[in-house]
Amino acid sequence: MKRNKMAVWPGKPYPLGATWDGEGVNFALFSEHAEGVELCIFDSRGRRVLDAIPILWRTDQVWHCYLPEARPGTLYGYRVSGPYDPERGHRFNPNKLLLDPYAKHITGHIRWHDAMFGYRIGHGKSDLIPDKRDSADGMPKCAVIDQAFTWGDDAPLRTPWHETIIYELHVKGFSYQHPEIPRELRGTYSGLASAPAIDYFHSLGITAVELMPIHTFVDDRHLVEKGLRNYWGYNSIG
Repeated sequence: MKRNKMAVWPGKPYPLGATWDGEGVNFALFSEHAEGVELCIFDSRGRRVLDAIPILWRTDQVWHCYLPEARPGTLYGYRVSGPYDPERGHRFNPNKLLLDPYAKHITGHIRWHDAMFGYRIGHGKSDLIPDKRDSADGMPKCAVIDQAFTWGDDAPLRTPWHETIIYELHVKGFSYQHPEIPRELRGTYSGLASAPAIDYFHSLGITAVELMPIHTFVDDRHLVEKGLRNYWGYNSIG
């Protein structure tokens, strides 16, 4: 039996995702129909697998383990085994590296090629035939983070709903087009929080700002092949 390079403890089924507790990291992944889950730990560049850890513990359909040696900055992904039966909604393929749906940070970008798909592109049986090539080289990686943050004297405004006026915006688009936001801050969150932006919101009577997608998102393959990008972000993955 292959021994893991890192120490592995049972851990807990909650919270889902990768959770740093100050001493190690708990990993928890839900899957009702999985038959096996492997946690892959990568080097700092996300290119080389340092350890591939079969998760042996399962509680109420949550696969979990604890790595006492893992730290914030650890890059990881999953391989999940199970039935490949698209007609019944099952598309398990352990050849494909998966992102943690509860990942708190994702690093890297998708490098598109046919191996990124779970099925054979161009095959006569469409998506019924699984693709057996490894997708890890082209996949972003999840990263463990330290969620601790000192808010200081900052606190929620708690504006009553009947007095709330919401302004929806695209962070990059808004901050790039506002002529008074310093050029070096345009396209950034800092630009959105700059004095000219705040003054503008106040002048309109705005009490809250709703941001259009700010999650990690994918530049669709057909856009990349045309030299374009997904500007709006409506294809989020984490």
